[in-house]
Order: sequence, then structure tokens, then C-alpha cells
Amino acid sequence: MNKKNCLICDEEIIYYNESKKMKCDYCNKEFYSNTSCKNNHYICDLCHSEDAFKIIKTYLINSDEINPLQMARKLEKHPSVKIHGPEHHFLVPAVLTTSYLNKIGDKDKKQTYLEEIEKRAKNVLGGFCGFYGACGSCVGAGIFISVILNTTPLSNEEWSLCNLITSKCLENISKIGGPRCCKRVSNITIETAIDFLEEHLKVNLEKDESFTCEFKKYNKECIKNRCKYFRGVI
Repeated sequence: MNKKNCLICDEEIIYYNESKKMKCDYCNKEFYSNTSCKNNHYICDLCHSEDAFKIIKTYLINSDEINPLQMARKLEKHPSVKIHGPEHHFLVPAVLTTSYLNKIGDKDKKQTYLEEIEKRAKNVLGGFCGFYGACGSCVGAGIFISVILNTTPLSNEEWSLCNLITSKCLENISKIGGPRCCKRVSNITIETAIDFLEEHLKVNLEKDESFTCEFKKYNKECIKNRCKYFRGVI
């Protein structure tokens, strides 16, 4: 993404002669600063320089949103989250878990769940999609269901749901085909998980149907019109 403009909306950065109190859009802490964007977005220096896993956790712990797609896209604009990379294996289950807990009013579990998801996601290596035949974002959806349902290898229905959501996500990303695009498969996985939650757990999360990809010009392997999110010319 454009690293010179706002990481959230890509608008121009404005500099003020006098500092003023602003709330960071990632950690929600207040700071005095001389900069923001035209839309008053502000990111503190610590959040601007954090690594991917830390910034994902920091933002989600402080978020009240129930739209996992919007949260994912906001986080994907942060410079620590690359166009492709294993951080997406954590990002996908993390935004799903956050929106799920926010929706059911069980936010107290967020820190514990996100820490457990991070541990498991780090076992899903980069390049899993091509080398192991299971996209890491889809495995992340299975991690999400496993964590929120406290699933173990000895579980019954919960075990089935973990494997079922992973298989549905894999089926949906495979219909479009390769090569890899972590943004494309993350969006498809999250959309699939939203439908899965509604059908199997009767929990309704917000879903954005009108997304147009903002990352296509940075992805040299972009499949363009074969992708449902492309919608336009690079």
C-alpha cells in the first residue's frame, strides 16, 4: 500500500502547527500529535512500528466491531502485514474470534483466546497452501472454531465442526484457483466462516458484499478478472 499516506484510508497526511489530543485508531490510547489524515485518522508511533502479530492483537483487543471483513482489511493496510505471508494465518481466526466474542457479549475471553490462536497459527508455516495442500487461512478458520468451542481430538460434534469449516473454506478458495493471494483467500475464508456461523451456531456477524480489492496493484500474481474482488482496471 501507499506508505506515504494514511494507512487506514490512504488520504493525505496533514501537519498542524499546534499539537492536539488524538486517539490512535489501533490501540485507542490518546496522544498529543501534530499529524493526522484528512479524515482525522491517527496512528501512534508504537502501533506504526509494531510487528504484524502484535499490531493485530493490540487492535483487536480494543475493538468492539462485529464485522470481521472490515477489521481484516484495516489490519491488512498496516505496513507490518505484507501482501503475502503467514501473518494471515493468525489474522483470519483472530478477526473471526474478536467479532464473534463482541457479538455474543463475551469480550472477557478475548485476550486468552487470541493468545491461544496466535500459538496455534504460528505452527501453520508460510507456503502451506502450495506445499501442504491446505491454505493457512482455511486452517485458521478451523483454529477459530476449535478455540471458541474448546475442541480437542476427543471431542464429538465440535471436532466435526472444526473439520467441516476448514473443508468448506478450502472448497471455496479452490473454485477460483491459483496462484496464491493471501488477501483473496483471507476474504473468501472469512465470508465462508460468517455463513458457517449463521448456519451452525446461529450467530450473525456483519458481512460486506461490495468489497473491491485495494491491493491488486501491489500483487504481481494478481489473477485479475478471475477474482471476485478485482472489479476494475489496475
